[in-house]
Amino acid sequence: MISLKISGYLYLFFAVILGIASSGFLKNTNGFTNLMPTIFCIISITLCIFCLSKVMMMIPVGFAYATYGGLTITGVTIFGILKYNQLPNIYGTVGIILIIIGVILVNYLGRLK
Repeated sequence: MISLKISGYLYLFFAVILGIASSGFLKNTNGFTNLMPTIFCIISITLCIFCLSKVMMMIPVGFAYATYGGLTITGVTIFGILKYNQLPNIYGTVGIILIIIGVILVNYLGRLK
């Protein structure tokens, strides 16, 4: 049972990384007119969804998707800061902090026994 959860979180890790990569490089596709970035985004989002489907078989759907969504949103925001120098304003920063707090609450305190 424990190894099943560990592999679930491993798939979740890869889903988040692939989701960040796909979303982060969407700007480079220029509306899907640049071929190589478009191919990269299509492959990475397909692999992301594959990993996420594996996660859903091992971890409860609500926890898996909340964690995936929260970490991907946070990761894409950090990616935007680092790659495109897009700094969020105070409201965006507070929102990202609340998302991170929400992911922590869902994963550590939100499970019903």
